[in-house]
Amino acid sequence: MAFGTQDDTDDVMNEINMTPMVDIMLVLLIIFIITVPVMKHSVNIDLPRATNEAQNIKPETIRLSVDAQGAYFLNETKITDEELAPRLKAAAAQNPQPDLHIRGDKDVRYERVAQAMAAAQQAGLHKIGFITEPKH
Repeated sequence: MAFGTQDDTDDVMNEINMTPMVDIMLVLLIIFIITVPVMKHSVNIDLPRATNEAQNIKPETIRLSVDAQGAYFLNETKITDEELAPRLKAAAAQNPQPDLHIRGDKDVRYERVAQAMAAAQQAGLHKIGFITEPKH
């Protein structure tokens, strides 16, 4: 007893489903397109071999502090205004030239810090930085 009409639909499909194979091939194609330029070098060059020692000559750092009263301290040593310019010129003549870190008290007049900057610039120091405390 049949509930419906039965045509020749019970035959086995003898064709291969190509969709999964095409998907795999497209994924492989994309992978090769991305990886081939990374693996290929533009020009093959046989570079010469040489030994090289890195020069770890770090320039020293000079700390110039200006306290609340406007006094100058060069590397924690108190100096007068007249001593500042010759000391900075001597530092500028060093090779490699040292960095100058200026630390000004928050209560000092800006004029004193500006005078220190001008003296450093006239002495020939090129690397001048300001040191501040981070806000908490």
